[in-house]
Amino acid sequence: MTTKIKICGLTTTNALDAALDAGADFVGFVMVKASPRYAAPSLAKRLVNRARGRARTVLLFADMVGREMDVLVHDLEPDLIQLHGRETPLEVRNARADYEIPVIKAVGVSGADDLVGLEVMEAAADYLLLDAKAPKGATYSGGHGVAFDWTLLAERAFRHPWFLAGGLNPDNVAEALRITGAPMLDVSSGVESAPGVKDASRIAAFIRNARRS
Repeated sequence: MTTKIKICGLTTTNALDAALDAGADFVGFVMVKASPRYAAPSLAKRLVNRARGRARTVLLFADMVGREMDVLVHDLEPDLIQLHGRETPLEVRNARADYEIPVIKAVGVSGADDLVGLEVMEAAADYLLLDAKAPKGATYSGGHGVAFDWTLLAERAFRHPWFLAGGLNPDNVAEALRITGAPMLDVSSGVESAPGVKDASRIAAFIRNARRS
């Protein structure tokens, strides 16, 4: 089965086009203002519309529930939403019911203890995204270029397809796939030349190396 790939944190039409031209399956836009990859609503709407029909579009939120999130989801009309904060299984289920689109739930991993009871969250979400926990003191939860111990996922079975994230880049993606067997990948900082600045050549290399694995 071909590995599905999500390029996240896109903030320009050039970066988006690079991801689409390279064959990304999902493209993600960050709605977290503290992130260097934040896309203001007007920009995000242009990018979502530009990608529509070429890749599945994802809006990323962290601990934003209520009216502000409602407005963004209904106005931008993404194909999926990603919850990348401390959302509970109940909040994940409510988002699925409220928006009637699939929900990706990110789970921070630093050790085996973080995988205990994962089935509860997996039952609430359409897809899990297993990411390295943010460094201490970080003001946003993803895109730090940090990996966790991928052997924690070796031979582990999941009920749904899931994303591997955290510290992935063109040089290590083949090894990550060999160890984890992840059906889907999410990359952001690993295809950048500077925080928030996507590099078209690194995007193409990442997707090429993942698909060769």
